[in-house]
Amino acid sequence: MGGVGEAKVTRDRLKVFSQDYYALCAFGGMLSAGTTHLAITPLDVLKVNMQVNPVKYNSIFTGFQVLLKEQGPSSLWRGWSGKLFGYGAQGGCKFGLYEYFKKMYADLLVGQSQTTIFFISSASAQIVADIALCPFEAVKVRVQTQPHFAKGLIDGVPKLYAQESLYGIILVIFCHYSFYKGLFPLWGRNLPFSMLMFTSFEHSVNFLYRDVIQKKREECSRARQLGVTCAAGYISGAIGTIVSTPADNVIASLYNRDAHNAFQAVKSIGFPKLFTRSLSIRIALVGPVVTLQWFFYDSIKLLAGLPTSGGIIED
Repeated sequence: MGGVGEAKVTRDRLKVFSQDYYALCAFGGMLSAGTTHLAITPLDVLKVNMQVNPVKYNSIFTGFQVLLKEQGPSSLWRGWSGKLFGYGAQGGCKFGLYEYFKKMYADLLVGQSQTTIFFISSASAQIVADIALCPFEAVKVRVQTQPHFAKGLIDGVPKLYAQESLYGIILVIFCHYSFYKGLFPLWGRNLPFSMLMFTSFEHSVNFLYRDVIQKKREECSRARQLGVTCAAGYISGAIGTIVSTPADNVIASLYNRDAHNAFQAVKSIGFPKLFTRSLSIRIALVGPVVTLQWFFYDSIKLLAGLPTSGGIIED
């Protein structure tokens, strides 16, 4: 993701900012996001249950004990298909479109600060990515919190469609309301997270090369470049987690039918608890997940002969 400028040819003739480049970034984002979210499904099951029933699942340790005792080990992998395919779709859109929008806005908004370009590029990409994620998330939360609702996507999608009312909304296509009623809270959670995550990642990478390693990226070994990627990824994930926790709690309440809209969810949870409920489990989840996503994503780019991600956009 080196500087934004004219397309550069890498050693395998893949041009940065070409269609093939964006396709590779989308594939890398899909693979890295889908597999990492799949791997932490047990923690996600616990997190969602802590959000919708905080009295029963009041800590990480006791929460796991309750799940295992009442529902068995298989309950920890409930909703895995929604994690794999939903976050795979989201990751492909998020990473691929971020690269596209960053180049586009850098060319259009000449003279604007780099932070502004990072913010609007990540927001634009996340809006599309969450539309792709939303139906999967709606089914996943029901499957994870209601043991008898469905086993996964195959039986969960038609069941959710049949159970909910027939209100419709127009997004890009005609969508069933039951799958998209959590879209605005999802944007409320993921837009601030994505904007801060990508922006802090970009600036962290630049800071690490300039002030810590004091070498240019191309002067560093692949291992060191991936080390910078992981350090910047963890920093960006931790920052994004804190600001996105309130909306994440609202989403869980909506999809579990504890509230009919975001205002009811906030009132039910309580304003102070919006910021603290499930925060510990989210930090345990998101920091390593974001780090692994950037690691896999940049590993794919390196294997394709591309530079690793991050750094300040060149004018």
